[in-house]
Amino acid sequence: MAGNNLNELDAFHDDGELNVIIETPKGSRNKFNYDEDLRLFKLGGVLPSGAVFPFDFGFLPSTLGGDCDPLDVLVLMDEPAFAGCLVRVRLVGVIEAEQTEHEGETARNDRLIAVAAESRLHRKVRSLGNLNETLLDEIEHFFVSYNQVKGKEFKPLGRFGPVRARKIVEEGVTRFKKSKKKSTPSKSGKRKRSRG
Repeated sequence: MAGNNLNELDAFHDDGELNVIIETPKGSRNKFNYDEDLRLFKLGGVLPSGAVFPFDFGFLPSTLGGDCDPLDVLVLMDEPAFAGCLVRVRLVGVIEAEQTEHEGETARNDRLIAVAAESRLHRKVRSLGNLNETLLDEIEHFFVSYNQVKGKEFKPLGRFGPVRARKIVEEGVTRFKKSKKKSTPSKSGKRKRSRG
């Protein structure tokens, strides 16, 4: 791990599993973000009363998405983890989406869906097709309403399986490597992360 920056941990644990850093645990109203400059987790916001994260939410290190942040991952686990916990996961799919910021700028902000490698409850889940349609609708609705509260628009574009999800991860790894080559020593490749 370069310089103890969690975002520079390898994305792939091995050929079949990925490393995810949990930022916000399931059931939390608090939204936590990893701050690359401080190298710690800080409070990024609080959800309205009655709204909580449906599953653990984190990021895939050594990746960059279309929004120039590490790729987001929603992790299905038996019990909530904690901010900063490293969880090995297998991809089961992706909700591809566009996110429009306050200023009107639109970028891709896909939500990878994964299952913790050690999960007992979800061990048979291999693709989004193994999940209840209502659950997927609720996950999408969470991200739509979560962004709405922040004055942003989250527009789901489609749901796809693990093959498409892995391709997004591989593209994200390539994008990250290119960004590291372009960054100068004074900037250290650090980016402002709005995470969410």
